[in-house]
Amino acid sequence: MAGPKTAPSASPNAVQSLLKAYRETTSSRLKLIDSFLLFLMLSGVIQFIYCILVTNFPFNAFLAGFGSCVGQFVLTASLRSQVNPANRSEFKEVSPERAFADFALGSIVLHFFVYNFLG
Repeated sequence: MAGPKTAPSASPNAVQSLLKAYRETTSSRLKLIDSFLLFLMLSGVIQFIYCILVTNFPFNAFLAGFGSCVGQFVLTASLRSQVNPANRSEFKEVSPERAFADFALGSIVLHFFVYNFLG
């Protein structure tokens, strides 16, 4: 009788080659956007863990902060997809400047609602 099969784990060589390809082929502009996406994700996770472990009082402040992280993450991911040169065929009519202007306006509107939600 054979034992249970385990799923193959990612080898260190595969992870290393993925990171090497990312460093070599990704532009510095996209790396900056990716680092901001990582910051937003970690900030949202920390807020959620704090809410679970410590307290969620006042709850509207937690919702505003967490919603701000999620909303900004979505806007930033949209910006990244629009300025990525690999996606030029999808966004032919959107210039990088237009994409950033849309991102900035969306961020202002998002944070206006977040600020008003705080009370």
